Amino acid sequence: MQGQLTIRLDSKLEEQLTALSQRFHKKRSEIVRQALERFISVEANAAEPSPWQNVQHLLGSVETGISDLGEAHREHLRDRFKHNG
Repeated sequence: MQGQLTIRLDSKLEEQLTALSQRFHKKRSEIVRQALERFISVEANAAEPSPWQNVQHLLGSVETGISDLGEAHREHLRDRFKHNG
């Protein structure tokens, strides 16, 4: 079943849509359909948490006892390899 939607566009948006229609040799309705599909796809994926959001609660939750580990991580690694090597 096909649905139909009627929308109102301000003059600037209508001009931009018409320009795209002419540029890509497509009907305005096809461009609007593609834009709506892309928007829905992006928004559907935005509802899923990003990898960073999945581990955000873990950040800063481990205590190493080394106060400058972030700034001097190379030196700490070198020292660790010297002691274990």
